[in-house]
Formats: sequence, structure tokens, C-alpha cells
Amino acid sequence: MAAKKEKINHFLVPEHSKLNDKEKKELMEKFHLTTKELPKIALTDAAIQHLDPKEKDVIKIIRKSSTAETTIFYRGVVNE
Repeated sequence: MAAKKEKINHFLVPEHSKLNDKEKKELMEKFHLTTKELPKIALTDAAIQHLDPKEKDVIKIIRKSSTAETTIFYRGVVNE
């Protein structure tokens, strides 16, 4: 049996979350995008392992910023 993957808690690792299907659809429609057009994040990236990612999922990354309180980025999961 595989061990449960834990979230990385480190001040340099921003918050990562996986969008559900409804959120993903709304994002794609709002910005007129496809998953392939998003910047990519590897399926094996340690920062998202606790999310049980699958190829073509969309990951939301929330980073703290010194100029804007927070900034939000989206990444499409790829198996490369």
C-alpha cells in the first residue's frame, strides 16, 4: 500500500490547489483558453503530489507578493 503524500510546508513553497471541473471550465471560458495553452507543471512535481494530480488537471498557485498582497497563477498538469 502506498504511503499518503503530505503537503510540503515550507515558506518558499506557495499554496497549491487543484481546480474542480466546474472551476476549470469557468477559467477556460473566462480567458478563452485550453489546458494546452496554460503554462505547465509536471505531474511529478513534489509541490502537487498531495493533490493526487492527473494529466490535464489545472493547478491554482497562490503566491504572496511584496507589491500585491497575493498573485494567482494557473498551471496545466503534464506528464513529461
